[in-house]
Amino acid sequence: MAKNKFLVGDFVEWIDDVIKGQIVKISSEGIEVETTEGFLVKATPKQLIHTPKESITIDYTELNVQRAIDLQKEQKKRSKKRPKDKLPPPMEVDLHIEKLTDHWQNMSNFEILNLQLDTAKHKIEFAFKRRIKRVVLIHGVGEGVLKNEIDTLLRRFEHLDFYEADFYEYGKGATEVYFFEH
Repeated sequence: MAKNKFLVGDFVEWIDDVIKGQIVKISSEGIEVETTEGFLVKATPKQLIHTPKESITIDYTELNVQRAIDLQKEQKKRSKKRPKDKLPPPMEVDLHIEKLTDHWQNMSNFEILNLQLDTAKHKIEFAFKRRIKRVVLIHGVGEGVLKNEIDTLLRRFEHLDFYEADFYEYGKGATEVYFFEH
């Protein structure tokens, strides 16, 4: 072989290092070598010398294990973005009267309760039509009147289940509604 004349597929090693490998690409930017460890390294012709194929020992088992580890890491990164088994976040509906209207000071308790229940019913119907899987109705703790009325309202609907929402996120003042497939 001619000195410093390299071709793709040639086996080479660095003059001033113990790195060995096979040329995988030659361009105007330099020579790209896949090392025996599986890394792609750029070099210039002055850094390399030809070496017999027999002197290159590639541990393919180790190489494949490293590639498998890299693939596994990449799959974990992808799965963190959007796990298929994880539910999307719920639609939250705050039923505190000050969130529903600015003119609540002149309303009676009966009017307040009816506005809260109408809002809850409207949002449940909206979520069902839009195929939203979960809704959290934030009603607060209070004396439990609104919570009891919401429970009564939700029992009238088919294709849903309801239970207390996550205590750590909402405390005791919220009900989560889950819609079955429809």
